[in-house]
Amino acid sequence: MQTADSASPLAFRTAGLADVPAVVALVESAYRDEGAGGWTTEAHLLGGQRTDPQGVAEAVTAEGGRLLAVERDGELLACCLLERRGTSAYFGMFSVRPDRQGGGIGRAVLAEAERIARGEWGAAVMEMTVIVQREDLIAWYERRGYRRTGEILPFPYGDERFGVPRRPDLRFERLVKPLA
Repeated sequence: MQTADSASPLAFRTAGLADVPAVVALVESAYRDEGAGGWTTEAHLLGGQRTDPQGVAEAVTAEGGRLLAVERDGELLACCLLERRGTSAYFGMFSVRPDRQGGGIGRAVLAEAERIARGEWGAAVMEMTVIVQREDLIAWYERRGYRRTGEILPFPYGDERFGVPRRPDLRFERLVKPLA
């Protein structure tokens, strides 16, 4: 698979424990680094960490899931977490290096995640949760066939493993896409 920003193909593989430090750094840069230049930052909504080595290690070793590492020429550019949930699959921890956003990598990662969920796991639906204040991100997913369900889930206030909220009204909305 190729994207517009390079002639080298993207390589998709399942991440292992040796990838944990690089994945943590990638996720933190995509979500918490205000100066990195990416549009996916949540730094205006949340401070603190987005993830940590323990959480990523648990994701890498969990049964029924897969942490997908995406590289070009041996360099980690993106990742995402997939979890089997009965007839659906959950998509999360989606990160693209901020200096590589906007070149098609994100679309390619999402398409590969959907292919795995549908083709390898037989999932009928892909689901995710997105902070409702991230209208730009929700719109990006809607352009790729996801729909808002109206199902609102609470933000885990008080659990700093997920960040330190900078406002009192954070919530998640569940988005879904049929994979038929």
